[in-house]
Amino acid sequence: MPEEIEVPTEHLHEHMEHSAEENKERWILGVALSSAFLAAFAAMAALMAGFHANEAMLDQIKASDQWAFYQAKGIKSAVLGSKIDLLTALKHKPSEADEKKMEQYKEEQEKIGEEAKKDQEESESHLAHHEGLAHSVTLFQVAIAIGAISALTRRKPFWYVSMGFGLIGLAFFIQGLM
Repeated sequence: MPEEIEVPTEHLHEHMEHSAEENKERWILGVALSSAFLAAFAAMAALMAGFHANEAMLDQIKASDQWAFYQAKGIKSAVLGSKIDLLTALKHKPSEADEKKMEQYKEEQEKIGEEAKKDQEESESHLAHHEGLAHSVTLFQVAIAIGAISALTRRKPFWYVSMGFGLIGLAFFIQGLM
């Protein structure tokens, strides 16, 4: 019997499997690197979201303080107005100092009200930044989780989904900065 010619398919098959595994490992390396970048963005976004939440709270406290001060001036003005009305009803002329004080209270109330509104607007601005950044943190975390699923199941389409969530997270991150 003639000797069979041995075609080195086993060696070729092993080489193909090894190459495929190398490609998978490079692909898995891509998942790992993208997850690392997503984690870094998530950490930055979380810190910035916390900062903006704190600033929003501080500005809201300042606004509340200003509105309380505004009310105090209003109460003082009302008491002084009652005094002036009472004196007028009794046919007495109110003092010039009292009338000037009434004007002063009104001017001070306007300034205090403007300051309170400014503080409220700043609080709302910080809160808007916080919300955008908080959304980005969530999306980055979802992207990392889906990336891990893609690496564990060795399914590349999940990585693409992960990157999609990461891009949406990046959009929220940019929006949170602006």
